[in-house]
Amino acid sequence: MTVITDPGLLARVDALQQAYAHALDRRDMQGWLACFASTGRYELTSAENVRMGLPVGMMLDDCHERLRDRVKYVNEVWNHAVEHYLARHLLSRDLCAWADDGSLAASTNFSVFYTNAEGKSALLAVGHYEDIIVDEGGALRFASKRAVMDTAVPPRYIIYPL
Repeated sequence: MTVITDPGLLARVDALQQAYAHALDRRDMQGWLACFASTGRYELTSAENVRMGLPVGMMLDDCHERLRDRVKYVNEVWNHAVEHYLARHLLSRDLCAWADDGSLAASTNFSVFYTNAEGKSALLAVGHYEDIIVDEGGALRFASKRAVMDTAVPPRYIIYPL
């Protein structure tokens, strides 16, 4: 892999990451979905599972149809059945490189804070994203987004993707 140094391309990658975080921080699940390519997938897992080679994740949307299902569940099915919280993502790009197939491989560190209905804020999770990014019609989109949590046990259940 060749590390990307082009400031314009890195700015586009950062803008995609920011759009992703912005959508989740505002519970805009349609905006979250718009960040994915038509063949996109999302996975949330733990660093422990990755170290142990376990294919078990907390969330796995392995095709675009399942991404759309996640949007429907959050917006309609779970809307009145769960205690919602506000999330705030802090992101820091770690590495962006060309993959052998011409896609972009990006690693971005994240910290996600949450605020519950009573106004109490705490750290929800820390980890990194392992992303494959493609150009789809002139716009960068996630072909694959894997959120790997360093946090072994989050302080609450996770409703929204990280």
